[in-house]
Amino acid sequence: MTLKNRILLLFAAATLIPFICTCYLSYNTITSILNTKLQSGIQSNLKQVRLSLENTLNNLNHVSQQLTFKGNVGRQLEKFLMAKQPYDRSYLTDEIKSQLNLITFTNPNVGLTLYYLRDDQTTLFENTGMKQPFHIENLPILAEYYGITYFGPHISQDRFNNQYVLSALRKVDLPEREDAYVYIESGFKLTQSILDLDEVSKHTNHLILDNNGRISYSELQDIFPENSFFTDTLSPSLVTGITSDYYWYRQVSNQGWSVVSLIAKSDYNREKNRWIMQMLGLALLFAVVSLTIGWLLWKMVYRPLSRFHKEIKSIAGSNFNAAATQSSIPEFEMLLNQFQHMKVQITQLYSEIKAKEKRRADLEIEKLQYQINPHFLMNTLDTAHWLAVMNGQEEIDRLVTSLNKLLYYNLRKGNSVATIRDEIDSLKQYLTLQQIRYNFQFDVKIHVDDALLEVTVPRFILQPLVENSLYHGLDDNGRIEVVVRKNDRLEIEIRDNGGGISEETIEALLEQEQTEHHRVGMGIGLNYVKRMLAFHYEGKASLTVTSELGKGTRIIISIQIGEGNSTK
Repeated sequence: MTLKNRILLLFAAATLIPFICTCYLSYNTITSILNTKLQSGIQSNLKQVRLSLENTLNNLNHVSQQLTFKGNVGRQLEKFLMAKQPYDRSYLTDEIKSQLNLITFTNPNVGLTLYYLRDDQTTLFENTGMKQPFHIENLPILAEYYGITYFGPHISQDRFNNQYVLSALRKVDLPEREDAYVYIESGFKLTQSILDLDEVSKHTNHLILDNNGRISYSELQDIFPENSFFTDTLSPSLVTGITSDYYWYRQVSNQGWSVVSLIAKSDYNREKNRWIMQMLGLALLFAVVSLTIGWLLWKMVYRPLSRFHKEIKSIAGSNFNAAATQSSIPEFEMLLNQFQHMKVQITQLYSEIKAKEKRRADLEIEKLQYQINPHFLMNTLDTAHWLAVMNGQEEIDRLVTSLNKLLYYNLRKGNSVATIRDEIDSLKQYLTLQQIRYNFQFDVKIHVDDALLEVTVPRFILQPLVENSLYHGLDDNGRIEVVVRKNDRLEIEIRDNGGGISEETIEALLEQEQTEHHRVGMGIGLNYVKRMLAFHYEGKASLTVTSELGKGTRIIISIQIGEGNSTK
């Protein structure tokens, strides 16, 4: 994995893992808080509703007791029903209405109040206008006890009131009339009280169940119609649950009826969903910030490293003249400056080593030029001595003259290059000495294009090649040919008809320097020529040797010469 990807991965992990952990913990926390808040709010709301309903029903029970036979108004009602005289009935009517008005005035939560004779289907002494006809058979029963029946929320029988009310029907217990009842309605605004309790209840709907779990009042008629059972498995101890995609909570009164709050799952999870959306937005913001910071880190770290890589690559390619890069970060700027300083030092060291190597090569060449075999000089001078004895001075003069010219050319100091003309002249002096020295005859042919005589080549490269032919199998009637020509390259060819050289010997001559015991002649061999070509032409010249045993040897020097035909 690249450094760039590692930086992005580590930064993303360092940023997202704490964020994910925080989201997980906060999600659990807010879920717990919301559940607790909603449940406690709904339960508190239900408790208030239940208490309000119980108080209202208790008040209806208390007022209805005053209107029974045991109370003063109930006894007056009995007299009224037994009276035959119009005067008595009128007087009792005024008395009963006066007492009823007093009772309702002292109980402001009491609404419509009247007496009801079931057998006659008549009403007496109603304290306000009443809707006609008066029917109580269809009213939802909330609870029913001995002598009294409570009706759940229903539209009031009051002609001037269409609000939901609670009502009670109690038997008056007259001695002479078993069908006499007192009917009382509450003035309690039930729906408004339920819906305006707190903020939580704004998303809730309510049901009121009778003692048997039947729905007496419903705010969701489509899903939970009135007079239907709320659930088949409702037990007195069950106070919460889920049904028809609604969460429900229940409060049971002391009389056995209960109040249920319903909240849809979508509303129940509204707060949680809003929090999730906030977390998603925050996660997106974190992702953008993380990517931005990761990009800045990449820009601050990866780009300078790329510049370092570019600098190192340029040095690996021996490009020491590349423009120095800059960085706006002080630490990287310091490293780049140190790297630039190191590059300058490497350049200087490279130049110094190159100069030292050149001087060393020059010294080795000069050393080789001085390493002429002493035996060769002694044998040559000995030959000159015997010639002087046996022959006249002319032959001695010829020998000594050639020797002097050869030694002067080979041992002179100064420039390491010479023209082909000088090389040919030196070679002719060397061949003169060899023909005088040995007692066999050999023929040497030199073919040189006149246009190439002034071309410069490394000094002292022809004589070692011809010497190789003389010392490796050349005999009487031997023939050596030297050809200097130019096609697309300068070629110098030396071929002979001697005994030839094996591949192992050729490899040894090219790769290894001769030891003192194996040197012959001038003591300088093919290895010297090969090194001189490599030094002067740096790979633009080649030396190839081909030989066949019994047939001769062929040596070719191929040089790529440029404008001016000059060497290094």
